[in-house]
Amino acid sequence: MNLRDKLRGLLVRLYARRVEGHLDHAQVPKHIGVIMDGNRRWAKAAGSSTVHGHRAGAEKIEEFLGWCSETDVEVVTLWLLSTDNFDRAKEELVPLLGIIEDVVRTLAADGRWRVHHVGTPDLLPSAMQNALKEAEEATAHVDGILVNVAIGYGGRQEIADAVRSMILDAHDKGVAMEDLADSVTVDAIGRHLYTGAQPDPDLVIRTSGEQRLSGFMLWQTAHAEYYFCEVFWPAFRKVDFLRALRDYAARHRRYGG
Repeated sequence: MNLRDKLRGLLVRLYARRVEGHLDHAQVPKHIGVIMDGNRRWAKAAGSSTVHGHRAGAEKIEEFLGWCSETDVEVVTLWLLSTDNFDRAKEELVPLLGIIEDVVRTLAADGRWRVHHVGTPDLLPSAMQNALKEAEEATAHVDGILVNVAIGYGGRQEIADAVRSMILDAHDKGVAMEDLADSVTVDAIGRHLYTGAQPDPDLVIRTSGEQRLSGFMLWQTAHAEYYFCEVFWPAFRKVDFLRALRDYAARHRRYGG
């Protein structure tokens, strides 16, 4: 690292401390959703392989959760694999699934996080399903940040699954069709989402400069604030995270009022 890079790094750290020092912890979001975008473009810019980009993105996760633990964040939802990602070439998808499985096992072994899967298990390989089940069981007692790992996740699919679950529950209880129709409410559907009784996201961060949700938690983010960051996910820094929190705290959330 040359002198110029060292000075730049020092200035960034000093700036991050300044932002952190002025952060109002009372205004920190309780639930943060993260669309971790830009692994492939980061790798391409670095002249490296797509797999290396995904590995670099995976390594960023524990660092990010560490930053969250320094604040009052209670829930973090990480979008690791969408239902659309299954359309990618086998040469990319197979290594990616292995990297994500390693992420799940690493988060569970860390001991600081409570791991919960959100997504459609049937879409995933049996090894991934086992890793998710073991991670949830191993961390069920942990009193740390609840980390939702969105794997095989699609927002429309989640809503469809919630409605299906609600109908099946009603059928098992012998509820008549007319009564079932009357019972379809926003709260009822919400209870059958993958996130169940969890609070909805207050803040959604998307990296890489893209300004869209791409189907991320369509139901739960109705009142969320969005923060779009130009940085690719593997290059996401603590100062970028703090800027997102500062931006969130500066907004006046009216909820339609």
